[in-house]
Amino acid sequence: MSPVWSGWLPPESLAVLAAATWATASLFSAAASARMGAFAFTRWRMVFAAVLLWGMALATGSWRSLAGGGLGAGPGVAGEWAGGAVAWDAVGLLVLSGVIGIFVGDTALFACMNRLGPRRSGLLFATHSLFTVVLAALFLDESLKGWALPGGVLLVGGVMGAIAFGKRGGVAHQLESTQGQLAVGVALGVLSALGQSVGTLVLKPAMAAGLDPVAASAVRMTAGFACHALLWCAGLPMARVQSPLQWRDLAYTFASATLAMAVGMTLILKALQHGSAGLVGMLSSVSPVLLLPLLWWRTGQRPAWGAWVGAAMAVLGCALLLG
Repeated sequence: MSPVWSGWLPPESLAVLAAATWATASLFSAAASARMGAFAFTRWRMVFAAVLLWGMALATGSWRSLAGGGLGAGPGVAGEWAGGAVAWDAVGLLVLSGVIGIFVGDTALFACMNRLGPRRSGLLFATHSLFTVVLAALFLDESLKGWALPGGVLLVGGVMGAIAFGKRGGVAHQLESTQGQLAVGVALGVLSALGQSVGTLVLKPAMAAGLDPVAASAVRMTAGFACHALLWCAGLPMARVQSPLQWRDLAYTFASATLAMAVGMTLILKALQHGSAGLVGMLSSVSPVLLLPLLWWRTGQRPAWGAWVGAAMAVLGCALLLG
């Protein structure tokens, strides 16, 4: 394992930190994504993130884990990669996860954000925790036990309640407006959540085998970018930048890529090495709750009382999950 990750926090704490990076990055993302278009914005994000991640992987030597160096026997399916004899099978899972979780999931998320704004898109994206828990129980034989079950219910319910009731009545802002058909935005939000969930679950066996999180993130990012590059080379209108490219938008995109993809997704991969996929998925879903005070600061509009009730529920749920 790379020395960069030695002595790090427990997986649950890493998941919450990842949620914080996603919440912060969304402030940089909304305006740039709206001007550039979801496909162009996501493509540029992947370029920046891939360059950062590969630079880190080369500098620390963590790329060697992709060729079998540093892999160890993990539980269950992960043990098949012990010794690195078939490490390319793990790389194949990373590529599949990148296509599903980043190419499909991220693109759908920003297409949803362009239509519904960060708050409502965050509400829909938060359902990825539900998808993750159900799919982890079906395919990874994971389940919530003891206080974790009511804690998970409180957390997910609090997150959704905080976002659903977070807007004050009669107050409008550009970040709250609806562009296009509502049903299309909702469908894109659910697709983004499902992509995030499936992309995460696909990674669990490979990460448990000991792949370095930075190197793994680099492979996922490269796979997602390759799909976007194919669409751009094919000349699809939706893949083009929708308005003249500005340095300000590129700066916001770089900030978003650094926080959400280079840091946030790497934290998630590290959490998956030793943590339950379902638990990591639920704790990372607190991102929309963390976004509420940031939106208050950004828009000057105080969240409604329902947001505070939902946030309190989410905090209590986190306490039960971590207790």
